[in-house]
Amino acid sequence: MDATVKTQDSNDSATDPGSVTAGRQPFLHDGVVTLCAPSFVISHADGQLDGGADGFYHGDSRALARLTIAAEGIALAPIAGGLTGADQADFRAILRGLGETTPDPVVALRRHRMVSSGRLEETFEVDNAGTQHVRFRLVVEAATDLAPVEQVRSGHVPSAVPAQAAPDGLAWSRDQFAVHLLSTPAPDALDATAGRLAYDVELAPGQSWRARLGCTAAYADGDQFPAAPADQVPWRRPVLRSAERLFDRWLEQSVADLDRLRLLDPLSGDGAGGRADQFLAAGAPWYLTLFGRDSIWAARMLLPLGTELAAGTLRTLARRQGRAVDPATEEQPGKILHEVRRTALEFGDTLTLPPLYYGTVDATPLWLTLLHDAWRWGLAPEEVEQLLPHAESALCWMRDHGEAGGDGFLKYIDHTGRGLANQGWKDSVDAIRHHDGRLATPPIALCEVQAYAYEAARGGAALLRAFGRRGADEWEEWAEQLADRFRQRFWVEDAQGPYPAVALDRDGRPVDSVTSGFGHLLGTGLLNDEESALLAARLTAPDLDSGHGLRTLSSKSVGFNPYGYHTGSIWPHDTAIAVHGLVRSGFPQAAASLTAGLLTASAGFDARLPELFAGHGSQAGRRPAPYPASCRPQAWAAAASILVLRSALGLDVDVPAGTVTVAPAFAQEYGPLTVTGLQVAGGPLDVTVTADSTTHVRAPEGLTVVTGDAGRRT
Repeated sequence: MDATVKTQDSNDSATDPGSVTAGRQPFLHDGVVTLCAPSFVISHADGQLDGGADGFYHGDSRALARLTIAAEGIALAPIAGGLTGADQADFRAILRGLGETTPDPVVALRRHRMVSSGRLEETFEVDNAGTQHVRFRLVVEAATDLAPVEQVRSGHVPSAVPAQAAPDGLAWSRDQFAVHLLSTPAPDALDATAGRLAYDVELAPGQSWRARLGCTAAYADGDQFPAAPADQVPWRRPVLRSAERLFDRWLEQSVADLDRLRLLDPLSGDGAGGRADQFLAAGAPWYLTLFGRDSIWAARMLLPLGTELAAGTLRTLARRQGRAVDPATEEQPGKILHEVRRTALEFGDTLTLPPLYYGTVDATPLWLTLLHDAWRWGLAPEEVEQLLPHAESALCWMRDHGEAGGDGFLKYIDHTGRGLANQGWKDSVDAIRHHDGRLATPPIALCEVQAYAYEAARGGAALLRAFGRRGADEWEEWAEQLADRFRQRFWVEDAQGPYPAVALDRDGRPVDSVTSGFGHLLGTGLLNDEESALLAARLTAPDLDSGHGLRTLSSKSVGFNPYGYHTGSIWPHDTAIAVHGLVRSGFPQAAASLTAGLLTASAGFDARLPELFAGHGSQAGRRPAPYPASCRPQAWAAAASILVLRSALGLDVDVPAGTVTVAPAFAQEYGPLTVTGLQVAGGPLDVTVTADSTTHVRAPEGLTVVTGDAGRRT
């Protein structure tokens, strides 16, 4: 699945990573991203905001496109820089030649950045460690285009907006969006026309000088989705201590990033416990808003940390669940939305998405499965019961609208001519193709969507039965009929043996490419043991398992491209879903192999695994190549760390049945291992796996702990 509009065409790569060529998506791989949703900053590695996608953004608008610092007549030499937290970064540089009497540099600049909702704060500090007085002029230049984020992404950005002089700074505004940049102390010279703030700095030996710039950005009518309060994190903070430091660092960085992706639903008021509902924005820079599929998957992956985020996500989406048939937005009764924006997104002449867009085939069954899983993890019965009418509507959507065409498979087609051509998680225009490279013709029925629907129908039936509502038997029968149809229609064969096609096309013919979608089928119940074994073997073959994670498309397929968005790249969340499916199906060693690849890849991205990266594989080098336009951080890429940890522990919970199962699948490979900060039924859950593979579990009272293989869920 993907996070928003993933439209890729022949112009989607810039030749110069530091600039935007008109009509080409800017590269992001060497940027430093600090965020506190709904705000974030992208800069060069030296801290400068200058070109490409660089800027300070708030909501769906760029508040600053340029913020640079220079010393007149003096070379500024970057020395070090990078993140010091999800919302903070530090950059250091030397003022070359200034005050130097030996080869040692003596005058240094430190630039500290901190982002909060609607505010960027930059502190500049210059230290003179030399023996001479120094005197120089420091110049800050600021500019903006106030561009909508989709224009920045497409490379078609408007002209700069003239700055206005303001007390101790500059100001810009257009329509309902206003930006102010203020300096403390006031600059010695201010040129609003050029966007220049100049400071005359004089330092004696051992002295320091400091200035602080604060930039605020706000919409006149407020934020569409406000930032969540810093002190209301809807999960327990896990701490992992293992023999594999890469695992520990990946999880730590991921949780920090997830914390800064939290947003509030303004329609919720005060929800359970007097707190407004929270959900996770999909990712920065392009998807810092509500996405059905992404927010659901991220919340589902984070269930071992508590059910509050899942509940907030479920309710936020339920409030916007489809009620009518609207071809323009693709709304249908019971359907869960794809994404929400402040205004329509326009990408050239062929793609325009309305502010509230329902063009997704999988968000609805995934919503149902999240509700079922949250119930199993201890979501309060009264909260589950409040959502059951929405669940019944979602079930009916699968039967009455998702099965368009009457063959019993959930499928999609863009009826508007200006929406997403593909509406599963692989939603780029060339994602669904035959083995020989031909694109599939819609309507398209994806293999993984049938698995989601099967699991959703079974889970929905369990909820209906548990809460005394009608229809459980009907939905169980519907699920089994779907499984029978899938077995008859989707399975194909090549030289390596049988496998499910990635999809069925308009004429019901199998789209026979080999893809990572196999991992989404495992553990859902759609497959029998023999079929699961066939797919486990496929997933660990070198054409899919790159050594850094799963390739989205087999390297043997025509059209395989390691830089292809969905045609050969590697997505961490996709691999994590396969890891979990393999464990649920009884193939822990295959899961361990994929996990090892992700951990190796994490080292190449400073523990912040991006949305996706290139699929060359470990044979091309230990460090994976980035996908240049990848978002980072991305909610489900970060949440994947929790799902992989859960899989390694063989952790499953069934609060209604009163059990917690810990059957370590491959955790012993990282032992001794201790994880604290997990949560089930509102209480703490701590797990230790010793060097000799002994398992110790501390669970809330009233729950029976089951350890060993016997309790593993299949």
